[in-house]
Amino acid sequence: MGRERFGGSGGLRGVGSFLGGVGRGFSYVPQFAGRECAAGRDGAGGGCGAAGRDARRARHGRGGGADVSVERLSVELVTRVEANEPTDAAWTNPGVVVSHSTSAFELAAGETREFRLSIDVPWEMPLTHALGRPLKGARVAVRTTLKIGKAVDRGDFDEVAVHALPAQDMWFEAYERLGFRFDEAEVKRYRAQGGDNQTLPYCQELEFWFPADYRRPRGSQLETLFIARHDSMDLITGPKGPFPFTYAEMTPDGCVEWLDAHCRGLWQQ
Repeated sequence: MGRERFGGSGGLRGVGSFLGGVGRGFSYVPQFAGRECAAGRDGAGGGCGAAGRDARRARHGRGGGADVSVERLSVELVTRVEANEPTDAAWTNPGVVVSHSTSAFELAAGETREFRLSIDVPWEMPLTHALGRPLKGARVAVRTTLKIGKAVDRGDFDEVAVHALPAQDMWFEAYERLGFRFDEAEVKRYRAQGGDNQTLPYCQELEFWFPADYRRPRGSQLETLFIARHDSMDLITGPKGPFPFTYAEMTPDGCVEWLDAHCRGLWQQ
């Protein structure tokens, strides 16, 4: 699995370098509960996951030549946020979507200890993949943060894949069948218009190029938001919505028919 560091050569250090004076740092065994994929299979790092599951991480700490008091060991699920980056390709200052921390503990000299942390992946978690393919602009990672005294080290940073729910894949398929072309995904911090059920401070905008059938000006895009829950989701298309759908009622053909009628009703009257 590839490992990225924030901030280039002078940015994020590994936890091991932070613990250089007390011994070796924290290694990890990545896993998303209930779903696995080979490292690097889909070009987005290690574990695979989906909203509504829990991301589990095991961390192993080994003390060095002296006892040390650790105030907190945290695991954070982070995402690329458009406004935080200086360029379209940068991935340096992610937003924290959810985190979980241990309580303070003592690590004795030479002691080895395992820590198992679990994070519930929110239903609204930004996606990195749909229909099994990576989404341009979408990045998600699991980051380990260690605090000893007044020093905080954002150590291991491991990119992971978050796959669309089956219902979300149906919408991506519907867009494709109608001739829309996906452009990119952007995560922004705001409350969406129509986001009555939004619980996260972030929205993921999914941008699709219009096909010629809808007689939109050349270069027009339809911005789409998914606000998912355990049994249903809201669809927001540009300034229109929310449009609620229960997973039990959704079918691929039904999504195509609804989206086509929706677009023609708005732009071909």
